[in-house]
Amino acid sequence: MNPLIKILVADDDQGLCYLLNEQLTARGYLVDTVYDGREAKSRIAKNNYDAVLLDLKMNIVSGEEVLKYVKEYYPALPVIILSGESEMRRAIDCIKGGAYDYITKPYDPDNLDLIIKRAYEHKDLLIKKEVLEKKVETAKPVRIKGTSKEFQSLLFMAKRAAESFSNILIEGETGTGKELLAEYVHQHSERAGKPFVVINCASLPDQLIESELFGYEKGAFTDAKSTKQGLVEIANGGTLFLDEIGEMSLVMQPKLLRFLENGEYRRVGGVTNLSSDVRVIVATNRNLMEEVEKKTFRSDLLFRLNVITLSIPPLRERKDDILMLAKHFLESKSPVRSPKMLSAEAERELCDYSFPGNIRELEHIIERAIIFSEDNIIKPENLFLPVRKKDTPKPLPGAVPQENALMSMEEVEKHHILSALNLNGWDRNKTSASLGISLKTLYLKIKRYNLKQDGQPD
Repeated sequence: MNPLIKILVADDDQGLCYLLNEQLTARGYLVDTVYDGREAKSRIAKNNYDAVLLDLKMNIVSGEEVLKYVKEYYPALPVIILSGESEMRRAIDCIKGGAYDYITKPYDPDNLDLIIKRAYEHKDLLIKKEVLEKKVETAKPVRIKGTSKEFQSLLFMAKRAAESFSNILIEGETGTGKELLAEYVHQHSERAGKPFVVINCASLPDQLIESELFGYEKGAFTDAKSTKQGLVEIANGGTLFLDEIGEMSLVMQPKLLRFLENGEYRRVGGVTNLSSDVRVIVATNRNLMEEVEKKTFRSDLLFRLNVITLSIPPLRERKDDILMLAKHFLESKSPVRSPKMLSAEAERELCDYSFPGNIRELEHIIERAIIFSEDNIIKPENLFLPVRKKDTPKPLPGAVPQENALMSMEEVEKHHILSALNLNGWDRNKTSASLGISLKTLYLKIKRYNLKQDGQPD
């Protein structure tokens, strides 16, 4: 039995279309049939086919015109030419024009089945290439880790959510592993074999987000020299993960809402409605209900997104996971020939620390400790924790003072960011990398907390 491969058969011979439909359906394919080129173009624009079986002699619009249309607007869609013996020259010209293959009438069903399977694999490779070129991720082994009761409860809920077809909202502080949880949901869903595509809403301006999400038509803007597929098209059948959705502007929000409502979209500069079947998972470190009240986030979009909400507990509420994760990072980042381990004192320091930057901060702390420890034992002084509870004659610039241990999380975050900036000499690029946040998010935090380079916030 084949996977759910969707085929369009375009031939003006209705008897042949009926026969192909019967034979291909019996082999497990999903089949649509049309009898002229104009209808073929219309169907291709509205559906996500995996291959097209195309006759050259058709009314109104010829097979060659349909092929040209496909190659211009849907370059990854393989076209298999159905040709008679007298049309061999035209079929070969079509191969030169971008058709995947051709088969002559009368055809051998087994041979046609083999060609369709190869065409499907070819399309899959092209899509994976697009995914890699756009620096987005396809499915890979699950890397999310945690043994605490709180985290195991979250994974149980994530597995149940994965079995549904609903959109999912993942909430959690920066560095808690929201993308890994989204990937975990994808890999435990029926979409696991399809692309897992990621876009960070905070890292791109509105115009780029729209063209990245929905693609653009040739000539849509100055540099649009060819049609480009969007991420919703590449992710068809799979999962689209929108990170930092709270950063999406009010200009883009209704366009995303329209896609969520019916799966339809238009490429930038296009006039044709296209469709894609993707599961959307979004993540945020903001309280979106508060953003709705501030009128910076649409309530109707929020209700579309939070059909299922998964909240990741911060690391300070998962104390049982701290040492397990620390040892995991030690194993993955230590030199193979000289593995390192934590001293009992260093373990106590880590367990007492609040980790405002969560798992990402823990990873960076361990990586830094590996570099600066002189032997294979990591001591407390090798951790360089921004907040030290003892043995610290002089606090780091911007560190949270000991007497303010019960500060609000905003105050902790403010001082933590200031400390990181001072440690990196106010190099924004290094600081954003060490904190594990985007440069745009760092600038927003600096502006929000009114941080200054003289060492203290105003």
